[in-house]
Amino acid sequence: MVKAHGVPAVVSVNRFTADTDKEVELVAKLAVEAGAQTAVPIEVWAKGGEGGIDLAHAVVEACNNSNDFHFLYPDNASIKEKIETIAKKVYGADGVEYSPEAERKIKIFTKQGLDKLPICMAKTHLSLSHDPALKGRPTGFTVPIRDIRPSAGAGFLYPLLGTMSTMPGLPSVPAGTKVDIDKNGKVVGLF
Repeated sequence: MVKAHGVPAVVSVNRFTADTDKEVELVAKLAVEAGAQTAVPIEVWAKGGEGGIDLAHAVVEACNNSNDFHFLYPDNASIKEKIETIAKKVYGADGVEYSPEAERKIKIFTKQGLDKLPICMAKTHLSLSHDPALKGRPTGFTVPIRDIRPSAGAGFLYPLLGTMSTMPGLPSVPAGTKVDIDKNGKVVGLF
């Protein structure tokens, strides 16, 4: 999917202790055959940042290559055209179904000029589709758009697919403010 945006893809292969060299090599080979510029084994889970140094170098190399970055849809496409492009080209859906609430929001956001914003779909992380039970690269399904909300400060609209929940409110002092790097270069404040 990265190639559809006109940029080179770098795949990280998360290598665990039970993985054999042949397994890791096969995954890397298949990733390159599928169009990745390169595939790099990582062991960040075991070695921290040092386990990802080769990946970092590969990403820098890819960034230095020429590219033809573009969105999947033109900026002036309608909200529905943008959603349907993502649903069909990325998720493999046959189509999209809009709830009355989503239809209402599309009209409001179009009238307000927010239809020029990009789309960031809010869906389950357990499937390429909206449905956590659909595994692999599913086909023959329709994506249900329950609602659409603006993230005006960040500059995008986010359709809610199926029963997707959104993030609850955050505390007045986010936990991220406690994360830092100590004098020895170690990350502190995560736990």
